[in-house]
Amino acid sequence: MFEACRVSDLPPGESVRIEAHVPIAVFNVEGDLYAIDDTCTHQDASLAEGWVEDCRVECPLHAAAFDLRTGLPCGLPAKRPVRTYPVQVADGTIYVETEAQEVA
Repeated sequence: MFEACRVSDLPPGESVRIEAHVPIAVFNVEGDLYAIDDTCTHQDASLAEGWVEDCRVECPLHAAAFDLRTGLPCGLPAKRPVRTYPVQVADGTIYVETEAQEVA
């Protein structure tokens, strides 16, 4: 598990890119926190720079969308999912597990 950032540094509707074993994007969706691989599976683009609506992130490059809960693509051009990571909060700090969850 590694420290991502303080909860106060990630307001609702925002995201942050974390340099870890692979780049990971952490999102705050109305107080719920999600962590996924930061790189779009369609082409190299940072998902942390994408647009979040409901519980999906849209890639800023070609508009591929991913469900933040499962990592599954929600629309073309992406066909492969991104990995998701468990998130925990302790003492106002967001922590992300280093082991990705299996895609459902």
